[in-house]
Amino acid sequence: MGQRPRTVGIPTMRDVATMAGVSTMTVSRVLRDEPRVAAEVRTRVLDAVQRLGYRRNENARGLRLGNKTGLIGLIVTNLANPFYAQLALGIEATAAEHDLHVVLGNTGENATRERELVEKLAGRQVDGLIVVPAGYEHSHLSADSLHDVPVVLAARPPIGIAADCVLVDDFTGAHAATAQLVANGHRRIAFLGNPPSVYTGVERYHGFCVALDQAGIPLDERYVRRAQQDIQAAERAALDVLCLDNPPTALFCTNNRNTIGAVRAIKRLDTPTAIAAFDDFELADVLDVPLTIVSYDAAELGRQALKLLLDRMTRRDDLPRRAVIPTSLITHGDLTCGRGAALPGLGDRSLGG
Repeated sequence: MGQRPRTVGIPTMRDVATMAGVSTMTVSRVLRDEPRVAAEVRTRVLDAVQRLGYRRNENARGLRLGNKTGLIGLIVTNLANPFYAQLALGIEATAAEHDLHVVLGNTGENATRERELVEKLAGRQVDGLIVVPAGYEHSHLSADSLHDVPVVLAARPPIGIAADCVLVDDFTGAHAATAQLVANGHRRIAFLGNPPSVYTGVERYHGFCVALDQAGIPLDERYVRRAQQDIQAAERAALDVLCLDNPPTALFCTNNRNTIGAVRAIKRLDTPTAIAAFDDFELADVLDVPLTIVSYDAAELGRQALKLLLDRMTRRDDLPRRAVIPTSLITHGDLTCGRGAALPGLGDRSLGG
């Protein structure tokens, strides 16, 4: 019978062999469940494994055998946004069906941080990457840069590289939501959106502008705010436009962070301002604010991204593919313009259309 080894840090196969009084080859055979091991020896080895808390390094073992690691890297831009939680859940659910595990990283919309995460995950031999890219420079996501680690982009398309991607129908959703505000009598509609460097913000701004143009409503730059990335900044931006002379009667918001900030501003000022916005969020249906949501299935976006990645892992020479997740409108409350008379403290500045 062996003796308990003096281990420091993570126990090794050699530590197990020492405790069980066998060779490391015998430990390996037991862990591979080979039948040519005596029952008594097998018991000793498994007892040592349990007492030491030993776990095989499946990553290193797989690489030695030329196998996959079973790891998928997921890189997102803002973990505080519920959209990314749903995206990750969709990826996780599909990954589990294929005995894969997801490693998550957050960039905070920082392109340098994204490059670092991509390099580290690729260096750890992940089987593939799903990336929500920050910025417009994607050369580090090319096949050559990644040494042929497959990659799929989510929510934002590839720029200057050939890669699969899954997108939301951003333009159509923004156009439909803005058109609905117009149909309800609104002519002064403000825009609260992501910075122009964010693809989704650009597409949603485009949809907003086209809907106004088709309705014969000129774009008023005083009503446009495109720098908000969190709720606090969105609330300040909404307060800013709502306190203008001749303020907007409605707001279009490009994501749930901007929407929640806008709701807070409307509540503070107690205005009858309507909102149309991308991204559903909890309790949207119980808010005492007229609200149209551009809804879509963020988890399905994740599922589609992983399916494309699985296909890319087995069919490397296919042309890049693109999937688009459709949107729909959900309305809570009365969006009709002219429900109130004036903003508190702003005299006779009418809110009418």
